[in-house]
Amino acid sequence: QEKLVESGGGLVQPGGSLRLSCAASGFTFSDVPMSWVRQAPGKGLEWVSTIASDSGREYYAGSVKGRFTISRDNAKNTVYLQMNNLIPADTAVYYCATTPDGAGRGQGTQVTVSS
Repeated sequence: QEKLVESGGGLVQPGGSLRLSCAASGFTFSDVPMSWVRQAPGKGLEWVSTIASDSGREYYAGSVKGRFTISRDNAKNTVYLQMNNLIPADTAVYYCATTPDGAGRGQGTQVTVSS
């Protein structure tokens, strides 16, 4: 059974950084592109980033490009999201998922950017 568990969220001041992790199990992780999506309070799911199964390509939403970096460690079945220069608009629950639309996402981790 496919399982995704996100961690690493928290409260950070504007301009700060966080690194999210997502541990995957129940499927062949190294065969699957992985994505991060987020949901801000009162809004729908927003795609953030996707990484190819072999880390060969990365894709980012315009709102995070240049500030966020997605990576993965196939030996550890883990995908990461390094978030730098955070702004209040980044406040959301962040989910990892096996599809860019967030299907099958985990329980999420809360990121709050506030002074």
